[in-house]
Amino acid sequence: MSRRIRMAGTLLAASALTMGALTGVASAQGDSGRAAAAKVDNPYTGAKVYVNPDWSAKAAAEPGGSKISNQPTGIWLDRIATINGTGGAMGLRAHLDEALKQSGGSPTVVQLVIYDLPGRDCSALASNGELGPTEIDKYKTQFIDPIAAILSESKYANSSLRIVNTIEVDSLPNLVTNTGGKPTATPQCDTMKANGNYVKGVGYALNKLGSIGNVYNYVDAGHHGWIGWDDNFNPTAQVIKQAATAEGSTVDKVAGIIVNTANYSALKENNFTVNDSVNGTTVRQSKWVDWNRYVDELSYAQAFRQELVNVGFPSNIGALIDTSRNGWGGSARPSGPGAKTDVDTYVNGGRYDRRIHVGNWCNQSGAGLGERPKAAPAAGIDAYVWMKPPGESDGASSQVPNDEGKGFDRMCDPTYTGNPRNNNNMSGALPNAPLSGHWFSAQFQELLKNAYPAL
Repeated sequence: MSRRIRMAGTLLAASALTMGALTGVASAQGDSGRAAAAKVDNPYTGAKVYVNPDWSAKAAAEPGGSKISNQPTGIWLDRIATINGTGGAMGLRAHLDEALKQSGGSPTVVQLVIYDLPGRDCSALASNGELGPTEIDKYKTQFIDPIAAILSESKYANSSLRIVNTIEVDSLPNLVTNTGGKPTATPQCDTMKANGNYVKGVGYALNKLGSIGNVYNYVDAGHHGWIGWDDNFNPTAQVIKQAATAEGSTVDKVAGIIVNTANYSALKENNFTVNDSVNGTTVRQSKWVDWNRYVDELSYAQAFRQELVNVGFPSNIGALIDTSRNGWGGSARPSGPGAKTDVDTYVNGGRYDRRIHVGNWCNQSGAGLGERPKAAPAAGIDAYVWMKPPGESDGASSQVPNDEGKGFDRMCDPTYTGNPRNNNNMSGALPNAPLSGHWFSAQFQELLKNAYPAL
């Protein structure tokens, strides 16, 4: 990803957020020569969260950006080269060193996104990766092993740091929804299901990284507008269980799930529920809900966490919700329920999520910053996080030659009229977007303008 030169750590050390109360929480040793604290149930409780100087500098350089430039965001390791740093951006060791400075010896969460599977993102060309479908050995030896080696160094492993890993965004849900002759299936996803390299890769990452004492792995579980249907819900839990027990891993190496990573689904829809009906017609029958069991991310995350417990995960696993871009504030935000003329008028008039279709995912017009990062905000939820750094593009709106393995997905083209995944609706994407992960000033300004809660 394109990032600016790092700022001096001293400028940001004081601005790392403290999430949750510090009382009653076992603290890690700040002295790098001493043992790290025992694992805690929720790594975010009583901890600061690392502020990435690269992202912070870009945010602060934007008009109004200083209002959020001290927020913690995820660090995306999306190519082998990002481990050591690319294009002036900090590498993993530099981030960990800076995190130690920001910690001041207090427990501090560092949020990493582990994202370079072979045949990555088999259903969205904008985030295709550098490794081919069969390059599982390269993934293990040149990507996961070097990350694990750095995290295992005593300077970091025996410190106040708590490493939270988001494991392979979108990968496992794709095996459920985009394979096997379904209308949304792609040949690439069928290939990855057949060769097993998504399951193997995730299992290997969980096992290798989860063996480190201060590492907490969260597996990506899509979002409610993808996995919330009966046909997808339990099968996704099952494939996550399959991956969590592959390549020597066990369910104990999974701290929880993360939902809505790099997506836009509203945290909580207050103006309607799936149990409502209009003139005898259930809300589930509306075009927006389309028979889904869930209408927002909070209810979905809580239910999916319980489903994982049902299929054999520990009862204390947690969930993270990415709220970086799901605020949906601004003048278009409804102030109350829609009219009960019919079920579609009721839902569309009251829903906060203003996308054209819940399947739209790329650089969405009208989106806003959501809830600020916060520890333990609701039952079963370890934290609200900004794992996707606001202002980093989801994908280019037109073909852009690059050496990052990233293709062009029409869902990022504002003129695109859609496909079966979004029921052939317009894409809702912003124009003039750069490659995924690159800075997109127009999107950042849109997120500031439509933030909810407002800035």
